Amino acid sequence: MIEKAFQGSKGYWTWIACLLAVIAIGGMFYVQQWNYGLGITGMSRDVSWGLYISQFTFLVGVAAGGLMLVLPYYLHNYKEFGRITILGEFMAIAAVVMCLMFIIADLGQPMRALNVLLHPTPQSMLFWDMVVLNGYLALNLICGWAILHSEYKGVKYSNWVKPFIYLSIPWAISIHTVTAFLYAGLPGRDYWLTAILAPRFLASAFAAGPALLLIIALIIERNTLFRVGQVAKDKLVTIISYAAIINFFFLACEFFSAYYSQYPSKMYTKDYLFFGLEKDGSIFNNLVPYMQASVVIGLIGIAMIFYARSKKSDLLLGISCGLIFLSLWIDKGLGMVLGGFVPNPMGQVTQYYPTIPELGITAAVWATGFLILTILYKVAISVKLEKEL
Repeated sequence: MIEKAFQGSKGYWTWIACLLAVIAIGGMFYVQQWNYGLGITGMSRDVSWGLYISQFTFLVGVAAGGLMLVLPYYLHNYKEFGRITILGEFMAIAAVVMCLMFIIADLGQPMRALNVLLHPTPQSMLFWDMVVLNGYLALNLICGWAILHSEYKGVKYSNWVKPFIYLSIPWAISIHTVTAFLYAGLPGRDYWLTAILAPRFLASAFAAGPALLLIIALIIERNTLFRVGQVAKDKLVTIISYAAIINFFFLACEFFSAYYSQYPSKMYTKDYLFFGLEKDGSIFNNLVPYMQASVVIGLIGIAMIFYARSKKSDLLLGISCGLIFLSLWIDKGLGMVLGGFVPNPMGQVTQYYPTIPELGITAAVWATGFLILTILYKVAISVKLEKEL
């Protein structure tokens, strides 16, 4: 089947070439980081997790979002998701690979990752994060490829795949729950120290993952004969919109508990993220424009997605999903992680700015994810169209 990835139009190969160019540029920055160390990044003693870990956190949610397709199709036999579920499983593979690459980039030297295996510490959330991420990657590789290979052969997938499919459902929840516990278990960081962090992570995941998948599905429909079906798109819209609303509800709950109680340490980070934090006569607000935009863009996206559904407009649907995805990326891919360090437990403020090499490496990891996604989707769609024609 893999030979189908080497067959494509001029536009397909141009897209592949662009991704490889970004990967090559990011690779040069990574060599620089390899030789010099993490000193080339904007991270510091006070802000020890930067753009790499914030992207990792967001992408774990994108990977977990595939659950919203797998669960209805395999557990409830919802056949309308039959054509798009394989796309969700392959998206999870690409997202988890990006997560692992961001962790390696954050370690500075990749050999340090072996310490998790050579010196396992089960009392650490990092150990369990390694277990659930690699396990989820293996489950999606096994299930996705076995099911696609069965379609290629024109037969139903074997029964031995079913236990792996059912296991992947709770596993998808576990990857983002464990990631939330990485933050919620740190007593010195009041912004993360909340019981609803894991539910908030899951709500944003169940909106961001399906939103990205629906955008990609619309692009595929525009450029190929592959169709996911109107019923599947409508159900995805329902999932995305309600998950996004729940995510905003959780955010409102956080604001209420902080400002109604006037609990200082709960207010400081929110002041820094959304309004600007005054400290020692200075205003610290480098993330305020992004976080305010995140709220506005998200609310517009939610309103637009209902309008797009009523008008049956794929263009408006794609734009609204893009707005929701962008809003959630800013919220969790920037504010959630970076805001947690401001102010530090000593009350001091250190603002974080990613450096050019850091941005280059981050772009390269995203490009690698899209390259994997492109190849997997090329194979999957070619197989499905070949069986239908």
